[in-house]
Amino acid sequence: MPPAASTSSKTRMTNVLATVRETGILDRRSALRLAEGTLDELLAAATQLRAQGKGTTVSFSKKVFIPLTTLCRDYCGYCTFRKDPGQPGAHFMSPDEVLALAERGRDAGCKEALFSLGDQPERIFPEAREFLRRQGFARTLDYAAAMSEMVLEHTGLLPHANPGVMDRAALERFKESNASVGLMLETVSTRLMRNGLAHFKAPDKAPALRLRTIEEAGKLSMAFTTGILIGIGETFEERVESLFAIRALHEQYGHIQEVIVQNFRAKPDVPMAHHPEPPLEDMLRTIAIARLILGPHMNLQAPPNLSYADFPRLLYAGINDWGGISPVTKDFINPEAAWPQITKLRAETEARGFTLRERLALYPEFLTSGNFLSVRVRECAHHLADASGFAA
Repeated sequence: MPPAASTSSKTRMTNVLATVRETGILDRRSALRLAEGTLDELLAAATQLRAQGKGTTVSFSKKVFIPLTTLCRDYCGYCTFRKDPGQPGAHFMSPDEVLALAERGRDAGCKEALFSLGDQPERIFPEAREFLRRQGFARTLDYAAAMSEMVLEHTGLLPHANPGVMDRAALERFKESNASVGLMLETVSTRLMRNGLAHFKAPDKAPALRLRTIEEAGKLSMAFTTGILIGIGETFEERVESLFAIRALHEQYGHIQEVIVQNFRAKPDVPMAHHPEPPLEDMLRTIAIARLILGPHMNLQAPPNLSYADFPRLLYAGINDWGGISPVTKDFINPEAAWPQITKLRAETEARGFTLRERLALYPEFLTSGNFLSVRVRECAHHLADASGFAA
């Protein structure tokens, strides 16, 4: 956490906040100064900036979570999703399983099919290579793209794939069937790849690889979701650098549709089981800084289930989206943290003066402008959307 501000620095920070409110522009030096300010000042500035760009609308996506495979070649210190072959929960979903789950989601009113999967398990596990061979594929990325195409064709749900690091060929194929794709940057810190830290033994968490994926998606005009993961051993300065790296890519390509600020939650049976979790105040401070760095028009999200009963407080930090909420599947990445019921989400959001609206896997402004969708996906998206671009 940043240190508390001295009295002599408060005037400078007040001046910086006034400039940000007026211009919507924040540089690195000013961001770090603001991080030392009082939380109330930061929240007020972030709230004002959010209102400037997003009004009082807060969105969410009704999704079905499809955990295509839990096999993964990365061993992140905080992850319980990934498994090795033979471990309980290790699985590659068959096409029949994928379609059956997608149909459940469609029947429950979902409009998004979120595909989550481990990174390149075929690189280290013969079991993964054999499964893929039987399905007619050499790479998990190609299988994930084929499953996206199947779900789009047979259910009309809009796929949103989070398959890890992607090359240009994979991105091109995903664009044919996906409304958007995602990859959490998490952090630009290469330091966390050192022995014993969060990304040791996780080659796909190299920041350069993840930034390159985001950039390639930008070159292809693909709506992209990314974000940072806080509390895994990074410094506050590294958080700020990560947010500026995201901002720079969006300024160049205009394709980042949302940025997630996600907080680490400790889980048993992982190397970081006893690592301290970031307190809520740290989460609020980081979200507010993210809003000030990313500006009034970026869609900023924080997962409500990872803040448990305190989740409504996230609204005061500058977010305008709750992310995906599923009425049929759990959060397989954080299985201990249940999503709030949509009725509760609506009640808590509207009690604080906001309007909750369901969106698609693609935000309205990306649906109505640019060349972000293939012809097939655009037809399905317009069928699911109302005149404003939100879910019908």
